[in-house]
Formats: sequence, C-alpha cells, structure tokens
Amino acid sequence: MEISIASGKGGTGKTTIATNLAVAIARMGIDVAYLDCDVEEPNGHIFLKPEITKEIDVTVPIPRVDLDKCTLCGECSAACEYHAIAVLGKTVEVFPSLCHGCGGCRDVCPEDAIEEIPRTIGNISRGVGMGVEFIEGRLNVGEAISPPITKAMRKLDINSDVIIIDAPPGTSCPVIEAISGTDFVILVTEPTPFGLNDLKLAVGMVREVGLPCGVVINRSDIGDDRTEEYCNKEEIDILMKIPFNRQIAEAYSRGEMMFEVDPEYEKSLCELYLKIAERVNR
Repeated sequence: MEISIASGKGGTGKTTIATNLAVAIARMGIDVAYLDCDVEEPNGHIFLKPEITKEIDVTVPIPRVDLDKCTLCGECSAACEYHAIAVLGKTVEVFPSLCHGCGGCRDVCPEDAIEEIPRTIGNISRGVGMGVEFIEGRLNVGEAISPPITKAMRKLDINSDVIIIDAPPGTSCPVIEAISGTDFVILVTEPTPFGLNDLKLAVGMVREVGLPCGVVINRSDIGDDRTEEYCNKEEIDILMKIPFNRQIAEAYSRGEMMFEVDPEYEKSLCELYLKIAERVNR
C-alpha cells in the first residue's frame, strides 16, 4: 500500500506527519519505506537519521548536435516547446537547464544529426533509519526540473509492505508526479485562511487525478472552524487533529519525533494508519 502525504503550502507539518507515521507503522512490525520526494529541499533525514548505504545519480538525456551533419534547418528548434535548442547563425545552441529530455528534437531531425547524452541533475540516497527503509531524492543546486528524480524514485524496486511518500508542497507538476498512482493521500493543513485556501487547491488537485484523500489538521486549536466546516461540506474525512504543543515544536527544531515528547502520538498514528488501510481495502 502506498500512502502519500501532501499539503497545499509549506510549513504545515507534512514531513513531521510523514516521518512519524512511517516509524509508528514500523513499530507495528510492518515493513515500511519512506520516500522523501521533496527533492528541492528534502529534510526527512533530519528526523529518521538514516545510515546511507547506496547512492544513485539521476540523469536526463539532452541533445548533442553533430554540426557536420546539421543543415541548420531549424526543425529541432521549432519542435521544442521549452526553447532548449536554437539555431543561432551558423551553429546550434543547446540550453541543458531548459531541456526536458523528451527526445522531440532528435525525432524530427531530417539529417539524423542529433544524439542524446546523459546529464546528471541530482541523486537518490538509500539506507535505513529508525527501522524504516529510507529513500531520498535530491535535486542539484541550480537545476530547474525536479520530476525526473521523483519518477526515478518511484521506479525503484521497493519490497516494503507500506510506502510513505513525502510529497513536495504545493499543487504543481512535482506534487502530481509524487502522488500519482498512490492508494491514498493525506493532506496536512492548518486552520488559518491561508491554510484553507491552499487546502482547497490541494483537494482540487487530488480529485483531478482521481485519488481518495483525507485531512490531518495540524495546530488544530489555533485559527478558526472554517477548515472543519469546509471538510464536512465536501465530505472529506478529518483523519486526525493535532493541537499546538510547544514541546513538540521544540522537539521538531531538534530533529526529534513527536512521540518522543508524547508517547500517545504513536498510538494515534497507528490508528491513523489502520483507518486508512481499512478504507483502501474496502
């Protein structure tokens, strides 16, 4: 079973829920893997403290033009929606950071003058932390396109019974790449006007891709009741409410787990998992 954890905005506690849920499930005696797909700023390692045993480079194919064959016809440039290749004077320039690796320029070249070569954009780290199989994707600094790393992570051979996917914040392409095909999406929010606005966007995204979802309200005693009213109106399950706790906030700043402060949260997270498993297996 694959459970993705997402949020319409950053700072809601998404990674806190994802890492604590993964460890709680592992303590139930279930093999669980945690995938940190927030590849632009992964921080799950801060809490799971894994021992990394393997690292894999992630590459994307980019065009290389054989100017001896090229006739400067411009077909490649016209076919590229991302302006990653252009005919400039008597040469062809490739802009690697704009290239999506689709191969369109190669396919339309009438002279077969374009080949693809790999370019490293980031890496994947694997290991084990707190009884959880740990997999982290990390985009290299300065790179603009993150979905290929998430796609490579999702293709890995993972034998765990449960996979927890920590998606990036927001509702754009990287999030959709992370959550697509999962069995259930937990949307983490907070009861504020900004939180509600972004929750609505996240719910729209999840419904667009046809996935079941439920909501965890973090810092549930701060703000107003409009988030709960919205969930009730839209018939979205409120899976868990977590009131603000200064000790938990301080533990977070130290990279510690929630249930190291309050053991009751381990029980609550196990109940959260069982609730989702029951819904998925109906």
